[in-house]
Amino acid sequence: MASIKDILIEMKNLSELMVDLAYSAVLFNSKNAAKEVLKLENKVNSLNYEIKKQSLVAARSIEDAEKLTALLEIAEAAESIANAAKDLADIVIKGIKPHPVFKMVMEEAEEIITSTKVQEDSELCDKSLGELVLANRIGMTVIVIRRDETWLYGPNRHTIIRAGDTVIAKGTEVGGELLEKLANNEIDLDEIADLVDEESQSKSEDKD
Repeated sequence: MASIKDILIEMKNLSELMVDLAYSAVLFNSKNAAKEVLKLENKVNSLNYEIKKQSLVAARSIEDAEKLTALLEIAEAAESIANAAKDLADIVIKGIKPHPVFKMVMEEAEEIITSTKVQEDSELCDKSLGELVLANRIGMTVIVIRRDETWLYGPNRHTIIRAGDTVIAKGTEVGGELLEKLANNEIDLDEIADLVDEESQSKSEDKD
């Protein structure tokens, strides 16, 4: 049986993932991504129920109850975040197309979300995220990978990217462009450093 601490960590990670996935679902009008958000929301609800049960068992005094109350409030907050993500996903499920302003807002945000399909000849293929270190190289963090009909949540440094994977990542606008070029084999990893410098310098000059 998972501890209260482990349950809280999982709830935190899942609720954060749900927000990113829900925004992706709306941005790319993806019902598949929206349905995954609904599945995750059920998971978070189950975890919240489990943490309440364990707290009742663990509380042996008023002092214990007071300490556990703070943890329960955190769990409730995580569930509220999950419910909000579900509300976003419901927009897509109901077939409501987002207003053009939403896309403009997402593009102007400090962090953007991109969805990119990895081609067979891409240098990303058959490499782990630990080898690629995309966060360091291009400022993009992979949040979920779709492989055929399977969704790989919370990929880590050992997760390997395969040809045909759809990679959903968040990060900078420049990073998103570079990730798409990498996925389409338009550039290779050795070229990235120079391109990042050029793009950053160009953006800086445009702002000036």
